[in-house]
Parts: sequence; structure tokens; C-alpha cells
Amino acid sequence: RWSVGVSVSDEYDYFHVGVDGRLERDFNGNNTTAYVGAAYAQDDINPVGGAPIPLAPMREVGNLSSKAGDDSKDLIDVLIGVTQVLSRRSLLELSYSYGSADGYLNDAYKFLSVVDPVTGAPVPGPAGSGLNLYLYESRPDSRTKQSLFAEWRYAFDRDSMAVNVRYMTDDWGIDSETVEARYRWNIDDRNYLEPQLRWYTQGAADFYRTALFDGEALPRYASADYRLADLDAWTAGAKYGHRTDRGEFSVRLAYYRQEANPSPGVAVGDLAGFDLVPPLTAVIAQFGYKFRL
Repeated sequence: RWSVGVSVSDEYDYFHVGVDGRLERDFNGNNTTAYVGAAYAQDDINPVGGAPIPLAPMREVGNLSSKAGDDSKDLIDVLIGVTQVLSRRSLLELSYSYGSADGYLNDAYKFLSVVDPVTGAPVPGPAGSGLNLYLYESRPDSRTKQSLFAEWRYAFDRDSMAVNVRYMTDDWGIDSETVEARYRWNIDDRNYLEPQLRWYTQGAADFYRTALFDGEALPRYASADYRLADLDAWTAGAKYGHRTDRGEFSVRLAYYRQEANPSPGVAVGDLAGFDLVPPLTAVIAQFGYKFRL
């Protein structure tokens, strides 16, 4: 079996186009399925005012001397895996994925505060700007990621469950682990309830810095983006589904909490009294309907 796809997304400061394909083959009496997939995408980044120059200071409104033109990035992803029937009730899926990104990988709207190394107070920015010193972030212009994924599924007489784990590593210094469990309770022939628990943890990127200190030599790369920090996250939720004669209606409600840590040694002076990376919580509601033609 094979499948192909095309994706297009257009925003006022971003344009994406991508293609993907997947090939599957059954063998061993249809008890084993092997698959391989690949995807390519190109993204054009058009930030308001232009893409910031890495580690350039933020300027007053109308001053674009710290901005450059538009930019772009290319992304390639490859996936290989196998699904094996273990018994009449259980199966195991194993996969490996590799991803590569090249080009403009900065977040155009992220910056770092420069503070006094003793007091922790912000230092003045460029003369005449009226701003404190904020520097636009700088990330490497390439990134490779590798991940291993395993999922075990088990069917009871009426219900079923799935448990999966994922390990990811990249050349930015981030290692992450994910564990997720789902249980599908089939209430009757048309209705089901599926609770979910998920835990995620990652280490910080090599260049993650909550803030920079005035007077120190600027690093080549630095970002205060909390998504690159040392963090843990939990998700707990449930999905309700109802099958109709022509499809399926579903609603999912989940609670998400994320706790991240600042970079070491940054809590000096006034900063010691602040939660530099506050916890993030979110309530997620999703509604969907699948049509069967």
C-alpha cells in the first residue's frame, strides 16, 4: 500500500509547502507490516519588519537597522518501522525517525534580556532608543533529530489499551523522553470513552540562556525560548466518541501543565526574587467529526 500527501499553509508572515509519501508491505501471513515514509517541506519566513539579525539589539519603533530581509528553511524527515502481531490480542510497533532542518531556524519574535551581573537589573539599550538592552536570539542554522518509538497495544474482550514510549535526541543538546498510556472503554456499539495520561521530559539545549550578563563576551548562539529549556510536562485528559451511520463525532478535553527551569547561575540580585520561567498550564478542548463516504 502507498499514500502521498501535499500540505500548504499561508500566514501573514509565514508560507509553508510540503510533500510526503509512505509505503507499507505486509508479509509473514499478514502478521508483520513494514513501512517507510519520507517528507520534504520548504518554509518561507517573512517576519514583520524583516528577520532580525542574530544577537542584534532591539531598536525603537521604525528603526529597522537590526533587521534583515526575508528568509527560509528546508526540512526533510524519514521514517522506517515495523508492526508485529504478537498474539490474537496484542501487537507491537517499533519505528525510527530522522529529521533534518537547514536555514533560518530562529524565532523572529524571541529575544534575550541583558542584565547587570550583580544586581540583575536591566541595562540601557542603544543610545536614543529609550529601551533596555534586548538582543534577538541566535540559533544554529541546521538541526538534526533522531527518535525511537515503541507502542504496545492489547485488546481485551471488549476494551483495549495502548502504551507507548519515545526517545529523541538532537545535535542541539536536547534529549527527551515521552511515556503515554490510553485506555479505550467501549461503552456500547456506538459510544466509547478513552482516558489518556502523558508525561514528557527534556534537557535544555546547549545554548539555552534565560538572560545574558552585561560585560560578558557574547556567545555565538543563545536563546531564552522556554521550549528549549530543561522542562517536564504532564497531560491528563479523556476523549468521548459516538459513531453514527455515516461517521464518528468526538470531543476531547485535556489538562496540560509544563514546568521549566532557568539556566544555571542566572538568579542574581533582583532576579532571585522572581520566578524566571513560570509554570504553563492549559485546558484543551477539541471537537471532531469523521465522514464516511
